[in-house]
Amino acid sequence: MSQTLNASTLLAVPMAPLVGAILAGVLGTQFGGNWIGRRMSHSLTILGVLLSFVLSAMTLVSVAFDGARFNETLYTWMVVGGLKMEIGFLVDGLTAMMMCVVTFVSLMVHLYTVGYMEEDEGYNRFFAYISLFTFAMLMLVMSNNLLQLFFGWEAVGLVSYLLIGFWFNKPTAIFANMKAFLVNRVGDFGFILGIGLIVAYAGSLNYAEVFAKSGELAKIGFPGTDWLLVTVICICLFIGAMGKSAQFPLHVWLPDSMEGPTPISALIHAATMVTAGIFMVARMSPLFELSDTALNFVMVIGAITALFMGFLGIIQNDIKRVVAYSTLSQLGYMTVALGASAYSVAVFHLMTHAFFKALLFLAAGSVIMGVHHNQDIRWMGGLRKYMPITWITALLGSLALIGTPLFSGFYSKDEIIMAVHASTLPGAGFAYFAVLAGVFITAFYSFRMYFLVFHGKPRFDQNPEAHHDGHAPHAPHESPWVVTLPLVLLAIPSVLIGFITIQPMLFGDFFKDAIFVNLELHKAMEVLREEFHGPLQLALHGLSAAPFWLALAGVASAYYLYMVNPALPAAIKTRVQPLYTLLENKYYMDWFNENVLARGARALGTGLWKGGDQAVIDGVLVNGAWKLVAWVASVTRRVQTGYLYHYALAMILGVFVLMTYFVWLK
Repeated sequence: MSQTLNASTLLAVPMAPLVGAILAGVLGTQFGGNWIGRRMSHSLTILGVLLSFVLSAMTLVSVAFDGARFNETLYTWMVVGGLKMEIGFLVDGLTAMMMCVVTFVSLMVHLYTVGYMEEDEGYNRFFAYISLFTFAMLMLVMSNNLLQLFFGWEAVGLVSYLLIGFWFNKPTAIFANMKAFLVNRVGDFGFILGIGLIVAYAGSLNYAEVFAKSGELAKIGFPGTDWLLVTVICICLFIGAMGKSAQFPLHVWLPDSMEGPTPISALIHAATMVTAGIFMVARMSPLFELSDTALNFVMVIGAITALFMGFLGIIQNDIKRVVAYSTLSQLGYMTVALGASAYSVAVFHLMTHAFFKALLFLAAGSVIMGVHHNQDIRWMGGLRKYMPITWITALLGSLALIGTPLFSGFYSKDEIIMAVHASTLPGAGFAYFAVLAGVFITAFYSFRMYFLVFHGKPRFDQNPEAHHDGHAPHAPHESPWVVTLPLVLLAIPSVLIGFITIQPMLFGDFFKDAIFVNLELHKAMEVLREEFHGPLQLALHGLSAAPFWLALAGVASAYYLYMVNPALPAAIKTRVQPLYTLLENKYYMDWFNENVLARGARALGTGLWKGGDQAVIDGVLVNGAWKLVAWVASVTRRVQTGYLYHYALAMILGVFVLMTYFVWLK
């Protein structure tokens, strides 16, 4: 352990947001008597996250330049047999990067919230929630054991429930947060099964101890099957990641979670909760490397998510939902990289995506504020003149998202495509097609949204809902500086961070002791290393590669369809109405969940209640027992006559029966 990292400093990183959350959540709300006002509440929470970010940045510098590391237990909760349940931190390149990403994006969201939630009655409560969410995510990424990882995992799920349903008087918000909670419970069931198997066979919750026994785990078969134990463990762990990171078919909660306020969309769906699954699989790379079956499963699920969720983004008209489906698709890209054993590439895309996706969510919120809380992109247009800062930052975020050379998204997405191409797993062919096709789709729906919002003729005065009070709608306006400043600060890394960090993160020693890859079996990273000749050369080569031309074709198609010939999309829609209906109904996944799974579960529950509880337990066991006793009592009551000669006769008959029985035995 390096002396440059100490436990007290690291402990302050998650504790600072927690203290801010407690102060704002207790003293700033009705629960604690509203002792502090809005200004004090946001000041305390912003200060806590700022301190956390500064300490995280210092930690990152120590880890990157001084080689500092930390892996210690801070508190032992209990010991059961030989199993230790502890709180501890593991800080290496992977953790330090995640700490900085989480705290920086959270800080930007905190600043942005001051302007966005200015008129909301739950202002202080919202700040308490987002600070608490930051604490939970930091505990997750800093953990050195599976118990603390699971605590952070469940805590971010709980706080996301509170944030998605923040407007609890809104029925759609309540439905959305319950949906997110229930879908994540499905994934978490698999996750805890995986942890349970690790504990049962490795006898430890500590990462280092589990990884040290990974060779032994690889030789054990799962009882009753031909599968390896490590394959079952990894698939169970990944099912947890499918819930948190919204992979098909557990993706259905994420688009509906847009019912919450826009700042939480940036926090939950760009840099924190949805990336927890990607982080966890990267952290567990020593186990996943032992099972090609699990890696192939991961790759195929990621490819399905990347391709088919992108299709859904094409038909969305809600500005936030377009960005939400983009998040789903990009999470699919990260998952595909994990399956190709390019864990560092997946985490690299996680980092670049966090910046430009947070930027796009916050830009969408700025647009919503500017057009007086309209979210339908069909009634926007021409906002470039009215909202110049939002326009230019949204353009930069969109260019990063589609993988424009020299932008951050280019470096991470391009490396993912190359890694999948180099993979030898059975699912690599389909995955390569999916990520390539996804490039065109991403560019198309991203710039469809961009052109409809910022270019063309202004359409805000044509919105039928804007005339509900009998007055003409007000012209759009630029958001206040407290909203636009985070946009500018997020735009900078969205452009530059990929160029600066690709060398150390993918081909240097930044992740050397955090991520393990069996290069003899999985050669994708070696292929990428051989073909890398610097970030500038990669960008120049990208100009002639297929992904660039696919992205350019997507942008050109969006421009033609929505700027040059805007009548054509409606004509295409009529021609492919069945396909449009399929996409509009989101592949009928929600219908299946609600009408088959939910109703089936309800019917099963009703059957168990009426057939099992009422008929068997109450009717047979409980009521049957007293009925039997009552019947026996009614029969025996008849022989209780009170006459002595009846009792004497019964005794004589009893003696006769006993004598007959013993004679028969002889």
